[in-house]
Amino acid sequence: MRARRRDDRGAPASDAAVNPVATRTVSIAGVPLEVLDLDGAAGQAPLVLLHEGLGSVGLWREFPRELNERTGRRLIAFSRFGHGASGPPPRRRTPAFFHEEALAVLPELLATLDAARPVLVGHSDGASIALVHAAHHDVCALVLLAPHVIVEDMTLQAIRHTRETYRAGHLRERMRRYHSDPDAAFWGWCDVWLDPAFRDWSLEPEAALVRAPTLLIQGSEDPYGSLEQLERIEHNARGHVERLVVPGGHSPHLEHTVDVIEAIARFLDRQASGGEAGGPA
Repeated sequence: MRARRRDDRGAPASDAAVNPVATRTVSIAGVPLEVLDLDGAAGQAPLVLLHEGLGSVGLWREFPRELNERTGRRLIAFSRFGHGASGPPPRRRTPAFFHEEALAVLPELLATLDAARPVLVGHSDGASIALVHAAHHDVCALVLLAPHVIVEDMTLQAIRHTRETYRAGHLRERMRRYHSDPDAAFWGWCDVWLDPAFRDWSLEPEAALVRAPTLLIQGSEDPYGSLEQLERIEHNARGHVERLVVPGGHSPHLEHTVDVIEAIARFLDRQASGGEAGGPA
């Protein structure tokens, strides 16, 4: 495994191996969702990956396979509505999107795949969705990569810049390699974040309900969020919280794959051995 560079939001620098592993579809709310399901040892909580705002199963790259091999756990990744090879969103997204995904879509998917009480591994928007789910449902543990719990000015500035890149066509062309409908994926993400009604959005009340052991991981130069995001989670969460800050930007799992996977594996080993409060993972 090696560190990997990303050239812009939404697609890695290399476009090789767009679909490195085979996926299938499951029907959720009558819409097909693209799912990757890797086998693992019985008796351990499965890992469920929730991608970033412009992500998909394919844009996790080799990370799911490598994390599955290192931990020996069943691993599930899926593309949300409008992303990857999944079907379109059933309705236009609003600022309630995170809660809808966390409290309606994700529970149905976990039940369909028989993946009760998982370890949720979320990146960016996916980390926020994981946090909301864990506030209201029993999960074994949380691994949150570059999570958002408040809206920062730097986040909005970075999204506006990405919007201009998309309008210029460069990012859209790259996203076409990973999404059946790049416009649905991009504008569904961008329009929610730049909606004026979203400016006061906060997940701090949800963080205060989280009791599951939590590992926070972020790049120290992340243009989409400062370390204040981690600090707010640590301040509010009721369970054990660990933090890993690595050099680099918004995708620490791609930029520092070895370090991130090892940190996750050690964190899960400690939970499985009862090293921290929260029960075996």
